[in-house]
Amino acid sequence: MATRNAFYAQSGGVTAVINASACGVIETARRHARQIGKVYAGRNGILGALDEDMIDTSRESRQAIAALKHTPGGAFGSARYKLKGLDQNRAEYERLIEVFRAHDIGYFFYNGGGDSADTCLKVSQLGASLGYPLVAIHVPKTVDNDLPITDTCPGFGSVAKYVAVSTREAALDVASMAKTSTKVFILEVMGRHAGWIAAAAGLAGRKAGDAPHLILFPEIPFDRAAFLARVRECVDRHDYCVIVVSEGARNPDGRFLADAGTTDAFGHKQLGGVATVVAEMVRSELKLKYHYAIADYLQRSARHIASKVDVEQAYAVGKAAVELALKGRNSVMPTIVRKSDRPYRWTIGEAPLARVANQEKMMPRRFITADGFGITAAARRYLEPLIQGEAYPPYRAGLPDYVTLRKVGVRRKLPPRG
Repeated sequence: MATRNAFYAQSGGVTAVINASACGVIETARRHARQIGKVYAGRNGILGALDEDMIDTSRESRQAIAALKHTPGGAFGSARYKLKGLDQNRAEYERLIEVFRAHDIGYFFYNGGGDSADTCLKVSQLGASLGYPLVAIHVPKTVDNDLPITDTCPGFGSVAKYVAVSTREAALDVASMAKTSTKVFILEVMGRHAGWIAAAAGLAGRKAGDAPHLILFPEIPFDRAAFLARVRECVDRHDYCVIVVSEGARNPDGRFLADAGTTDAFGHKQLGGVATVVAEMVRSELKLKYHYAIADYLQRSARHIASKVDVEQAYAVGKAAVELALKGRNSVMPTIVRKSDRPYRWTIGEAPLARVANQEKMMPRRFITADGFGITAAARRYLEPLIQGEAYPPYRAGLPDYVTLRKVGVRRKLPPRG
């Protein structure tokens, strides 16, 4: 087999462990130098290929690449950039192939969510139609945990751990002051269509009456009257109420509670501050003192409290992507396959991209309590293994010591794209 180069890119919102997947790809490729020459990383995701703006990872030391495993963010830069369909903008896909051809790139590793899986599939199809041999492997990543087929998505376990810990700690704070101060605390978490992150907050409580007292899921239409009645009942019984709300919580007509009226680069609705919407209901209808917090980027960048299981799985899918490519697999995604809950055992499988692209995995109804405000025992069995273990980064002067790469560029060979 002739030696060919590889292209790796990060896509969409980053996670606390996406760089662990990058580490898995690069370290594994280096162990197979007879088949894979250099690994070029796209600067700012897929834009790095379109603009022929690539980073030569061979110029990074072994220690620097290893340190990616404990560094959050996207080390090479990511982008919310959606390539349109082949029939709508074939020129962009042809530009990718042109760049790959110029740099003898035979392997394409795209680290992202459902939209990225679709791009990976289309690039593979176009390469075949143009007679250009290209192996395209999607490396799964999304804090939303909404990719199909895989049991979980790298990035989710660490967000789940952060949200569960934050909910428990904030609840202790609120409870201590409830008699004379704040009665209601609201935590807004990510999750546009699927309530997996919000559900993870439910792990904070161990027995009846523990926080969170209410969880608002995108999968359950928001019932204003039932919600307000439950908050009032909770405050009357416990002196305080902790609410976790997914950014994608919806009205019965399907409209987001926090629809900002705009869309992002992927065409998704921009959601703005559902916590403030819920807080205003509490203020105006119940006249209760409240505080709210929006986890936002903190939840997906909190590498200091990452799940060890999540770190291991993120690295494993990066490693598996290279191994699948070298076995001749194409247009596939490595998956996490759960073997058992207790003890938690998992292995790596694979799924065809045609079954992954543009699909979303919602919370099953059996994971949500009958009243729509909590998680069931089945959900707890699924979620608990994913937040297990600590994988602390090294610390220096009291702060996490994260790596900054050199990011040496690859010499351009083509004219700029039009």
